[in-house]
Amino acid sequence: MSAGRERQVVLDLRTGTDPAARLAQLHATWRADPLRGERLIVLALDGPDSLDRDGAQVQWMRVPGESGDVEQRLRGLQAQVGRFLLDARVTLTPDLLRRLNRLAAPGATLVTPRTDASVRDGLARNGFVVDAAESGSTQARFAPRFTLPQPAAFRPPHQGPREALVLGAGLAGCAAAWALARQGWSTTVLDRQAAPAQETSGNPGGLMHGTFNAPDSLHARWFRAASLLTARLARPAIASGAVAGDLRGFVRLEDRLDATQAAAQLARVGLPDTYVRWVTAAEARHHTGLDVPTGGWFYADAGWLSPGDWCRWLLAQAVSAGLARFQGQTEVAALRRSPSGEWQALDHQGQLLAQAPVVVLANAGAVNRLLAPHAAALRLQAVRGQTTLLPADTPGLCPPRMALSGQGYGLTLPDGRVLTGATSQAEDLDGSVRLADHQHNLARAAQLGICLPDMAARETMATAGRVGWRATTPDRLPVIGPPVDRTAFDAARQSGRTRLDGLRHVPRCHGASHGLFVHAGLGSRGITSAALGAQVLAAWVTGAPFPVEAALRDALDPAGEKKGDSRGAAL
Repeated sequence: MSAGRERQVVLDLRTGTDPAARLAQLHATWRADPLRGERLIVLALDGPDSLDRDGAQVQWMRVPGESGDVEQRLRGLQAQVGRFLLDARVTLTPDLLRRLNRLAAPGATLVTPRTDASVRDGLARNGFVVDAAESGSTQARFAPRFTLPQPAAFRPPHQGPREALVLGAGLAGCAAAWALARQGWSTTVLDRQAAPAQETSGNPGGLMHGTFNAPDSLHARWFRAASLLTARLARPAIASGAVAGDLRGFVRLEDRLDATQAAAQLARVGLPDTYVRWVTAAEARHHTGLDVPTGGWFYADAGWLSPGDWCRWLLAQAVSAGLARFQGQTEVAALRRSPSGEWQALDHQGQLLAQAPVVVLANAGAVNRLLAPHAAALRLQAVRGQTTLLPADTPGLCPPRMALSGQGYGLTLPDGRVLTGATSQAEDLDGSVRLADHQHNLARAAQLGICLPDMAARETMATAGRVGWRATTPDRLPVIGPPVDRTAFDAARQSGRTRLDGLRHVPRCHGASHGLFVHAGLGSRGITSAALGAQVLAAWVTGAPFPVEAALRDALDPAGEKKGDSRGAAL
């Protein structure tokens, strides 16, 4: 059963029994195996989104994807599986056998109750050697005569210390430390500020919710998966008092649809109403307590979180496991490769700050500056945002009972203050809090039903605010993974002998001689994206199974045409 010293990955295609009971059985088998890896990861078609046992040592993950038969679901899975468990419901079609061949790690084992000759022949054609076909089951192991070469985009098993530098202690960086710790990796998190979450991630609150499109887009699929994961993780943190927030629902006002049109869109996509449903204007007023002008979408597993608290909670999980440390007041001016291949973070005087085999750039606007000598630039844009914070005793203030958005957003903090905003100004580097931006935010808040004095009186209101910059991408999705190796790409293009026509073939800054990754471009949806994005990052770094289907992973890939200039003028 052992599939390497770091982890054992089991693909459990059995259904119809209690997932917790199946995990308990697998856990007991894993514990009894003297050759077991440090952690067990179980991928399953059914069961909860996550079911952990023994902390981060054992992880239960749903196979990415939300619908379809076994073959369809497995098309999007990216993993190196050490053990396959099947039941009689799973028919080993030629397509499924080819899929298992692509997922199998060297020496992987397979058990199925089917014992007919066609199953044994199909396994043999796909690199499996049948060891036994008796006692009501067929047992086989993966031992192909030919091994296909791995494309440049995929990292070989990591050799050496499992250590990483994470540059930036905002949402992206703190989440990266958390996700890497769950895979047994140690991180040093560097930030120019004295404490985590002191820049844009230091706003007192921010929205956390999914999105909906018909037809179902990659954008909607990403934020649906990300919001559901974040809600599951954050609820216990809110209940403990560690994180300020409210995830009891969120209303997104929509004046371009009516109930009939909304119902048609929902039917087209087929999502459960436990995730999103249409609410009338009257229902929206009931949820928010405001005189809102229209109906909209209601997301049950959504609301708002304090981004600073969320950063600190994620980082604290890694620190408490002994797998992360924070190093503040440390501004990284440059990155350098040492003769031994480690990444070295240097200050403005060229002095060494820290080093590790892997470095993760999670420092938003500074990413491209540090990438420049080593990798292709990313299409990141700095967007200025100013929030407005209204005291609880503001005359005429109507605090929303539930977070909402339309043109702008509003949410009520635990102390009764109302946070609203935010402006969106591309490439505006003015860090001062501007009266005109407060007026803009207040006008939109009034449109949401957050009752306020008339415009003339607003000019004398006691308002506070904060300015930050979001790093955004053209498609508003994060950019996560290994960037394009500039030198290798140029050499390959000049030689004309290497394929460069797909993400899988573009040379990257990772592998045996590299270890450079990015987790950036979270934009205005960083609270929602950070945790799932960090899990995608950790899969790139460590070789663990990807928590999302291949199409979503590719949509975030730094080598994508919407993410970087890997096939454009920059190279």
